[in-house]
Amino acid sequence: MSLHAQYLESFLRSQFFMLRMDGPLPLPHRHYIAIMAAARHQCAYLINMHVDEFLQTGGAAEWLTGLERVPRRLRNLNEINKLLAHRPWLLTKDHIQKLVRTGESNWSLPELVHAVVLLAHYHALASFVFGSGINPERGPGAAPGLRLAPRGPFCACDLANDNGVENAALPAGSFGIVGSLSELEALMERMKGLQGGREDEEASQEDLAPRLESEKDGLFVVSGDTFYAFPHSDLEEDVMAASDVSRYVEDPGFGYEDFARRGEEHLHTFRAQDYTWEDQGFSLVNRLYSDIGHLLDEKFRMVCSLTCGPAASREDADSTTLHRALFNYVHCMFGIRYDDYDYGEVSRLLERSLKAYAKTVACYPERTTKRMYDSYWHQFTHSEKVHVNLLLMEARMQAELLYALRAITRHLT
Repeated sequence: MSLHAQYLESFLRSQFFMLRMDGPLPLPHRHYIAIMAAARHQCAYLINMHVDEFLQTGGAAEWLTGLERVPRRLRNLNEINKLLAHRPWLLTKDHIQKLVRTGESNWSLPELVHAVVLLAHYHALASFVFGSGINPERGPGAAPGLRLAPRGPFCACDLANDNGVENAALPAGSFGIVGSLSELEALMERMKGLQGGREDEEASQEDLAPRLESEKDGLFVVSGDTFYAFPHSDLEEDVMAASDVSRYVEDPGFGYEDFARRGEEHLHTFRAQDYTWEDQGFSLVNRLYSDIGHLLDEKFRMVCSLTCGPAASREDADSTTLHRALFNYVHCMFGIRYDDYDYGEVSRLLERSLKAYAKTVACYPERTTKRMYDSYWHQFTHSEKVHVNLLLMEARMQAELLYALRAITRHLT
């Protein structure tokens, strides 16, 4: 993240606030919730980090032996942890009511909002960790188990300067760097065409669906009120959960499924204009967990304002349309629809390999491989690809928060 210093500052402020500053939850509980969230995606890097933090803040070591040793109120988070991580559209006010009902294991609403923010944050952060190669993939002959980040002389901070890093000796699990302007120029031309209304491939929504349907590239096609979900064809199917991860997970077989499949009817899409972060989510989360709304809002805005690498040197380079395409594509995969957005922009701006990569990172990050990372934007720098991962991470976090906060709002009304 140090490749994008302004964003990193905003990220660290929000994470420090939710982990360290005054809040409804005790410090050890915050780190244990982070462990539970990271375990849904088998993210050893984050699990190991927060096991240490959990113990340093006074957490009981016996809790680390498994969920059966933690207080019932923490175990009761398993259901919303599972749903938010994989299928947030299934979360309803009934799940909220079960958690806040009277009894010794109940959650207050401020405590629950704090927990939800932590769950969404660490689900999304797992996407960034895997997408950026911080939690490297196992080699073909490696034993099943956690995929621990290598320890050695290489430091991820070395990537902060793209000049000359191409020739650095990177660990086997790390992601490298390439550099050229040709792909950037082509992408900029497409963005300028969209911004100026000069796109040659302009298509109506009616024409768009059949054209994209033939691609079968994992894109959700919007036709009327229906989302069509195409299967992802480039996935690692043999991901194994180690016992060290499974001790923090209930129902490990539960995972992401396409929000809707072709031919299904009566789909309950989340219409973004009915419940937005700006108008409803921000005020609710800020009211129940003071000041976190401002920090999250700053982070969401910051990631969309970034320009990096060669794009930053071009006066006419406006990457707003690209940011919006990535953000809305992730939301689309989680069933959130913007009625005022032309989803044809997604097809025109995001190449097929980038859409496949984005879906993997956002929906099942533990399946991300270096081959997927290398498959898109071959001539772009590592810095620019990290920016993509930041956008995917924040889009995912906001999607989870929207579903959770909407469910809490419905409980309150």
